[in-house]
Amino acid sequence: MPLKRILITVTTYPLPSRSYDELVCTAGFLEDGSWIRLYPVPLSWLNQIKKDVGFKKYTWVEINVKERNDDFRPESHSPIDYNIKIISSPLDTKNYWRERKKICLNNIYYNKAKLLEDSKKPKNLSLATFKPAMITDFVVESDDREWKDEWKELRKQTDLFAKIESDPEKLIPKVPYKFSYTFVDNQGMYSTLMIEDWEIFQLYWNCLKITDGDEKKAVELVRKKYLDEFSLHNDIYLFLGTTMQWHRRRAPNPFVIIGVFYPKKEKQLSLAL
Repeated sequence: MPLKRILITVTTYPLPSRSYDELVCTAGFLEDGSWIRLYPVPLSWLNQIKKDVGFKKYTWVEINVKERNDDFRPESHSPIDYNIKIISSPLDTKNYWRERKKICLNNIYYNKAKLLEDSKKPKNLSLATFKPAMITDFVVESDDREWKDEWKELRKQTDLFAKIESDPEKLIPKVPYKFSYTFVDNQGMYSTLMIEDWEIFQLYWNCLKITDGDEKKAVELVRKKYLDEFSLHNDIYLFLGTTMQWHRRRAPNPFVIIGVFYPKKEKQLSLAL
């Protein structure tokens, strides 16, 4: 069983599943800076390790994994036994996230056409760090307010990870909005990609609580954070990932945003004359 040391950097918002409790796509970096995707990862398993050891993103872990033989994307692996060993505290954000940058910024895409070319055969690249030349908009769209009925029914089915605490009658709440970034690459190509990072949806719930349930105000606070504050104070990189369905179909653009890497902008020292 191959034991991998992984810096966990991405968790997407959970979706109900036929065979497991709510599932998240978890991804991160190996020690050489290459990407790895882990699934299926039950939400209850993540919740349990958070409860037991206070697990957070940007933490090094060791876990036994195997390559998925039903997924053509080379980064895709499955946990074998869900025994996880935490081997570090979260990498800190000192010196403009220097320790995180050493791992996360080894291979950066600046050009959308190049990224899409590498997502095709033979590379089939499905995870990437992308540096937009400029983020031009933050798009908010209304979405269904409840999970689909068939997903609710799936959630009630037997949990294959029965030894992990899970209540099949409970569903993680559905966020009734979709969030996307519009950005331009170094050749002037515009793209609008949906953000599926857990962090942005949790921010929405936090903002909804702050605004006493006012959805319009909560959405504006999310927009302010991701567009206004990030544009002014942060140097933005996007963690991109493909969905297997659209990647397999060779869609023109199979990528979504699965995480946002946002160190503070480094101050430029002026030269004394």
